[in-house]
Amino acid sequence: MDNPSDNQRHQWLTQLSDPKRGVPSWLKWSYTAMVVVIVPIYWRDLGPANLLWFSDIALIVLAFALWLQSRLLASTMAVGVLFLELVWVLDFLTLGNVIGVAAYMFSPDTETHIRFLSGLFHLALPPVMLFMLIRFGYDPRALRLQIVIAVVAIPLSYWFGTPESNINWSYGPGRPQDLVHPWLYLMALMVVMITAIYLPSHWVLKRLFGGKNGGLSKS
Repeated sequence: MDNPSDNQRHQWLTQLSDPKRGVPSWLKWSYTAMVVVIVPIYWRDLGPANLLWFSDIALIVLAFALWLQSRLLASTMAVGVLFLELVWVLDFLTLGNVIGVAAYMFSPDTETHIRFLSGLFHLALPPVMLFMLIRFGYDPRALRLQIVIAVVAIPLSYWFGTPESNINWSYGPGRPQDLVHPWLYLMALMVVMITAIYLPSHWVLKRLFGGKNGGLSKS
């Protein structure tokens, strides 16, 4: 005899992964409101170059993905930052003591409103991306598109950023480096991002969310 709780769970997963249900209006509007608030404040207080961070790019692109119900855009952002955002959340929960990528959230040198807004969107990105993947599935074209974005964003991060901001680690892994020529380092950074982040993310997401009709993979 079937367990009623199992039936309810199956029904809930089926509804969640049904692309015909689209994106709820409350999610579109609340997420868009967050973006509309964060982007101008970041531009004013941190400078426009700060928006070249891959997480900031994902913040903005996901708003379009929600309104367009775009599987490709959502998948591309997931390939680019989902794993990194989960690492950020883990580091945040440990007060920035594991890797240090979220340590600025607990630094008195970071203004309170920046900490609040940064925490808000970094914590929001993973569930929104996962929702889009579950509902619409994973688009394999995302890997190629994300590589193109990286090839453009990493050099721009170096040109328009500074060693202090070190956007997308374009000046060095965690801190500026002077061991190799900057352009050699940038090329190495792109290779590392593709092989260590994008390709594994692509394989995992394709396996989990690569069903033909969207939603959770049936394999």
